Order: sequence, then C-alpha cells, then structure tokens
Amino acid sequence: MSLTTAQLATALDAIAATEPAIAAALARAGYPEPRGRSRGAATMMRAIVGQQVSVKAAASIWNKLEAACGGDMDDHARVAATPVDALRAAGLSGQKASYVHALAEALASGALDFAALPADDEDAIAALTAVKGIGRWSAEIYLLFAEGRPDVFPAGDLAVQIELGRILGLDARPTEKRTRELAEPWRPNRGALAVFLWHHYNIDALG
Repeated sequence: MSLTTAQLATALDAIAATEPAIAAALARAGYPEPRGRSRGAATMMRAIVGQQVSVKAAASIWNKLEAACGGDMDDHARVAATPVDALRAAGLSGQKASYVHALAEALASGALDFAALPADDEDAIAALTAVKGIGRWSAEIYLLFAEGRPDVFPAGDLAVQIELGRILGLDARPTEKRTRELAEPWRPNRGALAVFLWHHYNIDALG
C-alpha cells in the first residue's frame, strides 16, 4: 500500500504553497507516480536479500533461498531453523544470512508482527530496528512504501539529501540531521516530499 496519486498531489500542493523552491521544482518535474510495495514480512526479507546486488541476482538468490528453506519463506520457524551454511549456499553473505535468521526468529517468536506495528511512526521504527539487520533507512522505506504512512521521511537517503539540497539551492549536500531539520516545517506531508525528491532526482539524472 502506497500513498495514492491524490494523496501525493494534495500533500505536495500544501508544501509548495509554503516553499517557492518546491513549487518551482514541482512545476518543472510534475507530480510523481505512486511507489508501493506489499505489506508484510516478505517485503522486508526481500529487502535484506536484495541489498547491494542486482535485481536479477536478488531474484536468483531468493529462489535458491526458498528451496533451501523448504519452499516456503513464510514458514518463519523453518527459516529460522535452516542452518546458516544452507543460507550461504543459496548465495547470501554470512552477514545477510544472520539478518535473515534474526528476522525469521523475531517473526516466529512473535517479537515482531508486521500486521500490528505501532501506529506512532517512531515507535514503529523502533520495533523494526530492534531486529538485527534492519536499520532506520530500511524501516522508514518499509513504512512509507508498504504502509503508506504519510509523514515518514527517510532523511538518511543519499538521493533525498542531494535533491533537497539542489532544490533549495544549498552549496553542499545537507547531512541527515540537516535534511531532517529542513523538512520539519512540512509535517505531516514529508512522505510525499520524499517520493517527489526521488522523482526529481531521477529526472535530473536523465537530464
């Protein structure tokens, strides 16, 4: 579940009404398309597997991983019980194998339930990042794209930092802390801002 076309447009119009630089960028680049992912544990598991590898390689590893875990990655107890060597034989690094194990164990034990994450964004981020291998960026990306939370803002994302700096005419890319500070006035619409910044970044890259 992602922010809808209408939600993105309404939120971005609200931001543009208070910031001329964003208004100009929106006029130049247009509204972004919705970006969504499936809600649930599989999305986070796939994110771990796909880190720093190509889409094709990630798909191949995932298929091998499913086979190594008995064909069902939703059987979290079975995934957690699969030996690390078997996960590594499927193409995972030792580090990623430990992350997959940690997530599967948290799900199997009930320590983490993707269907019952806290309503408060920071509490939800804390629940996700309590699991080994899930950082703040991954948690924010999940909440924004899989749950469509309207004010989640991945300020640690490099493209978000670069593009916000460009649009606002800054001399250098802002730090994560500064990026978060700059976006603070645009609560509760920062999720749409992030989607727009990626959209604008891609247009800049093509241009």
